[in-house]
Amino acid sequence: MLKEQFDLSGKIALVTGASQGIGKGIALGLAEYGAEVIILYHKDRKQAEAVAQELEVNGGRVIVMASDFSKPDAARELRIQLGKKNKLPDILVVNASVQVAKDWQETTESDFDFQVNTNFKSTLFLFQEFIPKMIERGWGRVVTIGSVQQQKPHPAMIVYAATKSAVDNMVRNVAMQIAEQGVTVNNLAPGVIGTPRLDEPVPEVEERIDQRMTTPTGSIGDPIDCAAMALLLCSDAGKFITGQNIYVDGGMSL
Repeated sequence: MLKEQFDLSGKIALVTGASQGIGKGIALGLAEYGAEVIILYHKDRKQAEAVAQELEVNGGRVIVMASDFSKPDAARELRIQLGKKNKLPDILVVNASVQVAKDWQETTESDFDFQVNTNFKSTLFLFQEFIPKMIERGWGRVVTIGSVQQQKPHPAMIVYAATKSAVDNMVRNVAMQIAEQGVTVNNLAPGVIGTPRLDEPVPEVEERIDQRMTTPTGSIGDPIDCAAMALLLCSDAGKFITGQNIYVDGGMSL
């Protein structure tokens, strides 16, 4: 009976930022349990197509599409495109985000706008565009990908951390309002996960950060750790979980 609760056959899952890292891991995990996956990428189509090929080799059904959530109307345009294909999602995983690593005193207005528009503003508009159809169907799953920085802000990423906290608050707000309509909304907050983002440069505060933000388990996570939690939240197995912030961080938030 438990196995049936994880079955996503017949469901369509939209995963933003699915060409690498955590998004890729979640896309592969949802496809493994039967979902048709829409891989949304920003720049690297070749990378996204490689993920799609991996899904197809394992019997998955996949669509590859591009979008830039730093641009106005990106969510609306995406909904229109998917509506024309009759592929409006049952599952929405908001994973795509950007971070600009700078000291707080050096952060510019353009740095601020870029991160707020991509990470926070676009999430609200994705909710507006895709949740109503889920409500109409009486079934839907929404998972946003947050960060351990909601609990332990990174000194070099003041705006990025703030956007993740803002999304977590919005998740709880929306979840409360639609809980009786068959749609759950949750925030999955990873810690240090082995993804390409780990190789991105950080300012001189890095040594101070390492001392403050060690992982109690003594290791970093893998995208599959996030995929496993996302599968729970995106399936019938997670139907009684909504409005929650769930850390997948090896204890870093403690």
